[in-house]
Formats: sequence, structure tokens, C-alpha cells
Amino acid sequence: MIRKIILGFSAVVGLAGPAQAVELVTNGGVESTTNGSGRLDFNTDVTGWSSPAVKGQFSYNFVLSPSEFTSGVTSQYGALSFWETSNGGPDSFVASSTAGNFVAADGGYAPPTLPIIQTLSGLVVGHKYAVSFDWAAAQQAGFNGATNEGWTVSLGGQSIATSIYSNPNHGFSGWFHEKFVFTFDGPNSVLSFLANGTPEGVPPFSLLDSVSASAVPESATWTMVIAGFGLVGVAARRRRCVTA
Repeated sequence: MIRKIILGFSAVVGLAGPAQAVELVTNGGVESTTNGSGRLDFNTDVTGWSSPAVKGQFSYNFVLSPSEFTSGVTSQYGALSFWETSNGGPDSFVASSTAGNFVAADGGYAPPTLPIIQTLSGLVVGHKYAVSFDWAAAQQAGFNGATNEGWTVSLGGQSIATSIYSNPNHGFSGWFHEKFVFTFDGPNSVLSFLANGTPEGVPPFSLLDSVSASAVPESATWTMVIAGFGLVGVAARRRRCVTA
């Protein structure tokens, strides 16, 4: 009897396990690019992501490697790099949890910059999805003044914003980890990250890396799992009583 219950319980767990482990984001660490580092949709592309320009607005989002934080990456205005102790800033740069490429977006660019986006597949209306990511705040080297940075994350018709980081002159915040839960409302399944930054032109940059998204297990699934544990325990107690 116990063996049958355990087998049935294992089947439930087996069905529940893969559903919550499926990664929905492609290239969340932005390691795969078409032309190395640079400005997205201008002189390089990031697999799975885009930042297309529309009339009156432009993408001012870049992908860099950790070594390019201070050495710089090519932009149409020259090399773009950030303050750090090696070039006169107060804070040492550290890599994100995935220690590879990262996105840097000017939230104070004018006209307003555009988000970086990715269309997710397989989303179900009414279901919950957890989006996690690492982010940081920095200031472009060669500019002075305190800045503010953050991100607005959107999925479907819902948006959630990080806190705004008050960045001292030439500062680098270090990395923060966030996890937002969205209830998908459809039909738009676009995941987007829009940099928020002030003041304009200083420039304030929001950094992004280690993006991940997956379905949150439904409460019914957890009820079945808990019930399964309970049945196994009851059966085990009865068997001990019979043996005694």
C-alpha cells in the first residue's frame, strides 16, 4: 500500500517539478552577441533581446564586458566608460553574480531612451511568473554630479519598479538582486526593462544582468504535494501499528 502511495506521490512531484524549473528567458546573462560589445541595435545585437528605435526615440543601451567598465566601449560619441577607483571614482567595480557581460542603459538620455525587450513564449493568462535579475547604478566617466538610477520592469500590462538608488558623484552602487512576481494578463507577452535615471545628461546609467523568468507553482500543485506527504505519513503509521 505504502509503495503505491509513494509511486503516486512521486508522479505528482515529477509533474510539478519540471513546470517550475523551465527557464523562459533566452540569454539572460547577455553573453551571446552578434558583434561583441557596443550599442544595442546600432553596432551590435544581443541574442534574444532587442531595443528598436521608434520615431523621436532612440535606444541608448549598451552591452559591455567587465573589463570594459573602465576601458570603455565604442559609441557614436566616442568611448563610453564609468567611474571606478582606477580612474578616480570612490568605489571599486565588482562583477555581477554571473560575472560576464552586462547591459548599461542611460536613463537620463534625451529624447527618452527605449527599453530592452524580449518576447516570452508559453505564458498562460492568470498564471504567476517570477522575474529575477541583478542590477546596479553607475555614472559615465568624464561627467560630474550626483545621480539617481533604477529600472522599471514590465510583463504584459503590469509594471514594477525597483527602488531609486541615490548615487553620489562618480559612484558605483554594487549589485542588487531583485525578484518580481507578475500575474500575466495577456495578450502582450513582452518582458521589458526600462532604465530610470536623473538628471539628464550627467549621465546616470542603470546596469542589468542575470535575467531569469519562470512560472510560479500553482497553489493546487502544492496542495497535492502536501497531501501526498500526509498520505505517506498516515500509511506508515498504520503499517507500524499492524506490525506491532
